[in-house]
Amino acid sequence: MALDTSTTASSPLPTYLQAAKPNPPSNRAPWYTNTAPTFAGIFLWFVFWDSIASNGLDIGGLEMALAGVMVGSLICYLLFYLVPGMLGMKTGLPLYIVGTSTFGSIGGLLMPGFLMGLLQFGWLAVNTCYSSQALLKGFGLNATGPAYYVLCVAWAASAAFVGLKGVQYVAKVATFLPLIPLAVLILALINFAGSAGSYHAAPQMKKVNFNEMEVKVAGADNPLPNLESPFVPWLAMLGMVGHIVGFFATAGAAGVDFGMSNRDGRDVRWGGIAGILIAIIFTAGAAVITVAGARALGVLQGPDVDGFKVTNALEQKLDKTVFSAIMIGLTLAAFPGACFSSFIAANSFKTVMPQVNSFVSVGLGALVSIILAVTRVAENLPAVFNIIGASFGPICGAMCADYLIARRKWTGPRAGFNPAGWIAWLLGFVVGILPNLFNFAQIKIEVPAAPVLAFVVGYFVYFLMAKAGMRSRVLPYGPAQQPQTT
Repeated sequence: MALDTSTTASSPLPTYLQAAKPNPPSNRAPWYTNTAPTFAGIFLWFVFWDSIASNGLDIGGLEMALAGVMVGSLICYLLFYLVPGMLGMKTGLPLYIVGTSTFGSIGGLLMPGFLMGLLQFGWLAVNTCYSSQALLKGFGLNATGPAYYVLCVAWAASAAFVGLKGVQYVAKVATFLPLIPLAVLILALINFAGSAGSYHAAPQMKKVNFNEMEVKVAGADNPLPNLESPFVPWLAMLGMVGHIVGFFATAGAAGVDFGMSNRDGRDVRWGGIAGILIAIIFTAGAAVITVAGARALGVLQGPDVDGFKVTNALEQKLDKTVFSAIMIGLTLAAFPGACFSSFIAANSFKTVMPQVNSFVSVGLGALVSIILAVTRVAENLPAVFNIIGASFGPICGAMCADYLIARRKWTGPRAGFNPAGWIAWLLGFVVGILPNLFNFAQIKIEVPAAPVLAFVVGYFVYFLMAKAGMRSRVLPYGPAQQPQTT
């Protein structure tokens, strides 16, 4: 991979920094026309909320699961979004430019620039995997075998092509498609919310080991924490927090790109309150309440993930034709997200590798997405969300520390690779990825809410290294705006 780090004789800045132009005030718009609906659409994606109740409801109970939703939404808004959003608004510049103050004028191309594009293919894989399954289910077909493989290839390839060539057309339709999952969640609440209050976390136990504080649930492959332990409800809450934050981490950093379309700090704040805080509380909260009600009625049973899915509850309750229409509708509403992932990846690769044809780079990425979807590696949502959270948690943490140290301003690009940013990211990533070691090396290390801890490590390591003088020099830079509106 060859990075675009060329400079001109008159400036030490890479050419991509010299070419950047802030988004002018005339191109900006109110929060309810851009930031809020875009973020809300992310959380209305059925992959986010369909099985979210499996993250602690059955061992922590309804109250602790909902507490996790509340805490997770606050962390997403206050820690992962607000600073990037303000940086975008104040500078008018995109993430791959703003990130150079934390990771350096050359390092910023890789982090967060290239990494953001790379992880989009992980999102494309998840979208392809679950959308293909949902569509086949909508038509009454098994989500296995040749039909699933063919659909995965067609879905990912179509999304990649549209993302490269026609995403502007999808954007027009995408404005209305989120109404489908919104209607589905309201329908689910109507059917099951009334019974949620009678739900109690009481799985069927067949073996208890009080010394090791474990409980074996009938039908489950892995032991769960002993329900007698006073720490279990809190661990359940943190599990919900980690799932929500891991899902949101990349979008939080992309708050820079959303913020550059906001007029002032009020737009940034209200866009986040409506599109993040309220959207998470509604979508995740509605899903948890629905599943609690369905399990209280006996409509959903069992300790596996399928026993905690909103769509499975609706399948048992609704007419077959209505349910089929719901699954097809949820699939259609998911397609713009797949296209936008490809679009973001293409823009990232064009910036980092302008000499490489976008069809080649995005095509290879889409091929990886297809492989991850076909092999169902992308189906492991806890692992996927944790990897994303581990990657972008310390990025957001380091950017937050950099912003506050500079007294809520953007310092401008720093030379080369900024040591403070890279060391903060590395240590934060190591902490955040610990729960995933079991998938690679059969080493099980529990880190509750690992993406949040990765953020904290990234923040404090950057802060300490900055105070120790471990930052590269600031390069002279002119294009960024620094409006005083807050």
